[in-house]
Amino acid sequence: MTTKPSALRADARRNRDRILEAAVQAFSERGPDVAIDTIAKAAGVGSATLYRHFPTREALIEAAYRNELARVCDSAVKLLADHEPDRAIRLWMDDFIDYLAAKQGMADALRAAVASGANPFAETLDKLATAIGTLLRAGAGAGLLRPDVDPFDVGFSLAGVGLITSAPGQRERAGRLLDLLLDGLRYGAGGPASNS
Repeated sequence: MTTKPSALRADARRNRDRILEAAVQAFSERGPDVAIDTIAKAAGVGSATLYRHFPTREALIEAAYRNELARVCDSAVKLLADHEPDRAIRLWMDDFIDYLAAKQGMADALRAAVASGANPFAETLDKLATAIGTLLRAGAGAGLLRPDVDPFDVGFSLAGVGLITSAPGQRERAGRLLDLLLDGLRYGAGGPASNS
């Protein structure tokens, strides 16, 4: 069982965050068999500190994935605080594509975790739908986005963009496709961005 972030002291929370960041990078670049000591060293902590937070490799893989998911989902509210809703959702789409890239890089590690009985994906769809729904409601409320869009449809559309642009050098194409998706979300909106 991993330690809950809310129960950690500030220094322990920083250590945990550095471990998770290093884990995502290590599992993405080196696969599921990367040495735990390598991750600890990259995070600037000792192996004992890492194992205090994550007693097994599977617990670390699951926590790293869930941390990336939380990061992208939590960014929706932050983006809405700083931007108009249509701009916020477009910036969030970029974050989502980055999240998919991290998830793809960790694919072997995630498969190993699932094979051991872990389920890092248990709440993924619901959390993503909640974040997307928050952005869509804000956009519809401001008259900038159409009000009749299902958050799951947007999520699956984004996953499709991520899938077809996952090869190196495709980030520019992903941006163009995200712009098209946003245009579709704007079409028929009640505000000044609506098309007649």
